[in-house]
Amino acid sequence: MMDAAQAFSPSYALARQKFLAACVAAGIPVESHPLPLPGADGEALAMDVARDGPADAERVLILTSACHGVEGHCGSGVQVAALHDAEWRAAARGAGVAVVYIHALNPHGFSHGRRVTQENVDLNRNFQDFSAPLPANKAYARLHALLLPPNWPPAPADEAALAQWIDKHGMDEFQAAVTQGQYAFADGMFFGGQAPTWSQRTLRPVLRQHAGRARRLAWIDIHTGLGPNGLGERIFAGNDDAAAYARASAWWGGDGATPVTSIYDGSSASPLLTGLMWNSAYDECPQAEVTGIAIEYGTEPLMEVLAAMRGDHWLHLHPEAAPELAEAIRQRMRAAFYTDTDAWKRRIVEQAREALFQAAQGLRG
Repeated sequence: MMDAAQAFSPSYALARQKFLAACVAAGIPVESHPLPLPGADGEALAMDVARDGPADAERVLILTSACHGVEGHCGSGVQVAALHDAEWRAAARGAGVAVVYIHALNPHGFSHGRRVTQENVDLNRNFQDFSAPLPANKAYARLHALLLPPNWPPAPADEAALAQWIDKHGMDEFQAAVTQGQYAFADGMFFGGQAPTWSQRTLRPVLRQHAGRARRLAWIDIHTGLGPNGLGERIFAGNDDAAAYARASAWWGGDGATPVTSIYDGSSASPLLTGLMWNSAYDECPQAEVTGIAIEYGTEPLMEVLAAMRGDHWLHLHPEAAPELAEAIRQRMRAAFYTDTDAWKRRIVEQAREALFQAAQGLRG
């Protein structure tokens, strides 16, 4: 194994370089799906896919990074560490599990330090049936102007009005209103879009290709920005199905020390969300028994994370902002989703590695 801290990268370009190099070292071919837009430093952008295992494997584990772009610093580090981990790769082979690494689901957001895609869409709210009426989020509509005021930093009166709303309705209702997803404000936060994004359109055929014949499918999606610093909450990622939740709990929470939480029963730090990415597994791999979790690693307190995101969205709407202010907003955004210390990185890999071994054992049955 490489030193876990060395698996992480300060930029998308370096993260991709490390991922591709790890695949070469492991002898794993990579298929790249280019996004025809420039990165922050003019670099090429792509969703890269590497399969470690036979094409006809009945047991498949998918490990994804950068659903929310800036969170890719963490997810990429987990993937690179896993590719350099001979013991893990041997355990997966021994369990008859093919592992599919999907690097940078949202490469544009990763490169530019944003959580959203180039369409300003939250990818994990974008998996909707756009031919049907979209969910309404009336509470967000009342908060939109307060969240994204005309000036940044917000005027004291704007922050006081937001604090008054929270005092009246409570923090839980505020978090739900802001983060559950909304489909009416294209310039707003947690916007789910009005059509499938490039990332969604690219991911679906990848799922069909690599898991369309799997009998048992596991999916671990890496996220950051929610919960205590360095702690990885294991959140059930699947339909509201008691059997699937029980299976995920047995695989990843059987020791009792790291319970698998759920957005459906209120046990998760995350509220109930809409348009979630894991819906695609049921659509594209209907033959498979699907078992998944999102590992949500903590960074900063919730209100700091939301403040960083508000600043990022404000900057997107105000490209004329002074360079010093723009850089401060970008640095705050990165810190909200990536704790750049060796200790944090090693904790992340340690927890992810345990979850990988548990997934292989669970898939083996």
